[in-house]
Amino acid sequence: MKPFKILILLIFITLSSCKENVENYIPHISGYWEIESVKNNNELLKSYTVSTNIDFFIVNEDLSGFRKKVAPTLDGKYNVTDDNIAFNLVNEDNILKIKYSKNDISFEETILNASETKLIITNDAGLVYTYKPYKPINLEANE
Repeated sequence: MKPFKILILLIFITLSSCKENVENYIPHISGYWEIESVKNNNELLKSYTVSTNIDFFIVNEDLSGFRKKVAPTLDGKYNVTDDNIAFNLVNEDNILKIKYSKNDISFEETILNASETKLIITNDAGLVYTYKPYKPINLEANE
């Protein structure tokens, strides 16, 4: 009976140590994201009820892309500048990195989670940014 218990223990350890494949995050990154909160060391630094700027991400098939800030307007459109920052997504040992480059300056962030309902990104300073999908405000009244 002892070998059976050891086998069960090994199976449990193997299953519990499996991490989600971060490649599954990639299809969820493109889009408009509204910041919800900023944390450091699990301590809430700032919570946002409404944000006047939205982060817009585009990820191409080759995992290149760009990120820019946009400002939604009341008519459902966006004020957009030409200013954006290019990036490449890189999977490093099942850790999904966003590697940015602009004006000969490079830096990176790590995607901790990305789904249809949440995007969580951390940077080298330990700040953790949590985003939700942006939903435009509909001012038209139901008739």
